[in-house]
Formats: sequence, structure tokens, C-alpha cells
Amino acid sequence: MCVDDHPEIFPLNYAVDHGTIVFRSAPGTKVSAALSDALVALEVDGYLSDSREAWSVVIKGRAEGIREIGDLMDTVDLPLFPWQPGTKNLFIRLVPTSATGRRFPVADPETWRTPLSNVRRSPME
Repeated sequence: MCVDDHPEIFPLNYAVDHGTIVFRSAPGTKVSAALSDALVALEVDGYLSDSREAWSVVIKGRAEGIREIGDLMDTVDLPLFPWQPGTKNLFIRLVPTSATGRRFPVADPETWRTPLSNVRRSPME
């Protein structure tokens, strides 16, 4: 999302709910920016070690606060477990307007080695 006309990235826990993305948070910069009527984006990446394959999905859309009591009651049961303690009583729904993604094989790290890869470097001072 954008904050003061600059792109910002915030970590968050989310749940998929009826084709939308829901997260919970406390009041602050993230919530204010998300609810500013500007477009937002969420990127989720993963790695499948068995197949050495990675994937990346980007969802773009608009965020809206979940305020109706019926919607809030449905949302409270979603598996949303923030990593930080504190009151996180605001629920935000990202309504997608586009979704893109791809899968790709992960290159063997040896591919990127050069004759200088194992050369000892002087410490930064």
C-alpha cells in the first residue's frame, strides 16, 4: 500500500474467506493506509522442497473494514493468529480485482558460484 505517497510493505497474517483475503490488526499506519480507498496488493510466496519448486501469487484490490455485526461474527472464527501480542480488534477484507501467479523451478545454488565465491574478504569497517 502507499503511505505518504511512498510504497510500504507490512507483514501480516491472513485467511482466505469466500474469495477474499481477511486480516486483523490494531489501529495505525497499516489500517489507515489500507482503508484510504487506494489500491492495495498482497504477495504470498512459497517453496516446495520436495519438488524444488517455488511459487508466487500477487492479489490486487481494495480493502474495506468489516463492521457489520453479522460479518464480524463470521470473521471472528477465521484462523487469524497475529504474531505480536496486543489488541488486534480491527478486521480488514481485501476484495481482489486481479490475481496473478507463477511457479518456477529453483536454480541449484552452484549455478551462481564463481571463482571468487569462497575467497575470504576483509571485514567491513
